[in-house]
Amino acid sequence: MIRGGFSPAVLILIAGALNAQQTPVSVPFVGCQTGGQVSLEEPKASSASVPTSPGIAAKLTYYGSGDGLGVLAPRGWYCFGTVGSGGDQLFVTSEPIDRGKYFSSAWPGFRGPVVHVTHRIGDTSGRFSVAEIIMRVFPDFKAFAEGVTKMFPDEKFVAGPYPGDKLMYKSKTIVEYATPARTDGLGTYWGLRKSDGAIDGVAILIDHAPPDLLLLSVRLPPDFADAVSTIVHQVERDTERRPKLRY
Repeated sequence: MIRGGFSPAVLILIAGALNAQQTPVSVPFVGCQTGGQVSLEEPKASSASVPTSPGIAAKLTYYGSGDGLGVLAPRGWYCFGTVGSGGDQLFVTSEPIDRGKYFSSAWPGFRGPVVHVTHRIGDTSGRFSVAEIIMRVFPDFKAFAEGVTKMFPDEKFVAGPYPGDKLMYKSKTIVEYATPARTDGLGTYWGLRKSDGAIDGVAILIDHAPPDLLLLSVRLPPDFADAVSTIVHQVERDTERRPKLRY
């Protein structure tokens, strides 16, 4: 596993400002081991523009997988990425990650602090996740989910949001959410179990034919609560620049 400590030689630029008083600051960049159906090299240092304050930036590192997924998360955490025909994902956790346990069919999911981002591909086996989340929160695109059901009659998708989730739409393809503690919702859809910590994140429908899905789930200790919006907004910006990937 890769531990994300500070490295002066490997920096990612955090530029921009939430207001005129903020100035560009830097945080470390950590490349994450990435495997699955293929093995990919850990990425080299790069740069990105992230509007945030120096105080919040001092808490964070930018973690990147071998296929281009990236996310801000607390400094000193552990990370790994996976790739497959259905899509790719990146986990960053406060504890070392047992990858053998993760790839086991009996793996229950993370219950502790974690930042997780997954990209699901709409024209491969990832289509089922894309269709399910469309039916939950992207009603303007339900024709895609209905098409998946016609192709695979045994697949049924629940229409409407999870009852406990709080949703904030930024557009018809971007919805930020909060899943309360001890509650199933978008936050526990992929890789996270419900626990005593609430989960925040964003679901983004990448609107091409067919659509892809990007889902971020963030569960942090209380002393990182002020960094959650910075993490979410950076994923939104990264997704705008992310190319259409196929494996």
